[in-house]
Amino acid sequence: MTNDGPTDKLRAVIVDDEDLARAILREYLAAHADIEIAGECSNGFDAVKVVAECRPDLLFLDIQMPKLNGFEVLELIGPGPAVIFATAYDQYALRAFEIHAVDYLLKPFTAERLGQALERARERAMQADREPITELVQDVRKHNKPLERILIRDGSRVHVIPAEKVDYIEAQDDYICVKSGGKEHLKQETLANLEDLLDPARFIRIHRSYILNIERLAKLELYAKDSRVAILQDGSRLPVSRSGYARLKSLL
Repeated sequence: MTNDGPTDKLRAVIVDDEDLARAILREYLAAHADIEIAGECSNGFDAVKVVAECRPDLLFLDIQMPKLNGFEVLELIGPGPAVIFATAYDQYALRAFEIHAVDYLLKPFTAERLGQALERARERAMQADREPITELVQDVRKHNKPLERILIRDGSRVHVIPAEKVDYIEAQDDYICVKSGGKEHLKQETLANLEDLLDPARFIRIHRSYILNIERLAKLELYAKDSRVAILQDGSRLPVSRSGYARLKSLL
């Protein structure tokens, strides 16, 4: 007995805040027997949770969404499913997609155009390399800097920390620890990368392991020769290097 159809289905998740857009995509996808819709989400927070639980092969992701946009969703879920973006006209986004060879559907799109995107997605889903998506997210973050908020994933939960609420950030191996309001949040990112994205008028690298929100600084004390300590309003004490002190002096 022969089987002319595909033997393996691609599990897909649809993320779009518009009911009609999701319905159209469902209708178009019904014509593709190798695509199984494993989940639908109307916002980015649910998308992070569903992707973590379903581990889909393919993600249809709207860009313009309230609360969390599509790029922020990708930042939180990291490399994983093959991604097809769905977006209304956005000159910067379209240019970024082209640069990183990431496929997208420009709304409104046809069933034929979806079929073309799926052909590429099937090939990409078989590949382990998701580097283009990682590079795309980094480029978009740099384009939109300074960061107005820091997004941190904790399992299937998402913490959104406004930049002005951050007290300081500490490097911890391959992670950073964001201290805000007496709470600590771990994020897999380098301190140098985050420093480049933060507002330099507010955040200062005072030490190789610390970035300080200068609005939290209460006073500086001499700790030893050429060594100082920053005392924060909540009593926290952070080391200040010689170069960090020079940066602080330029702003204070």
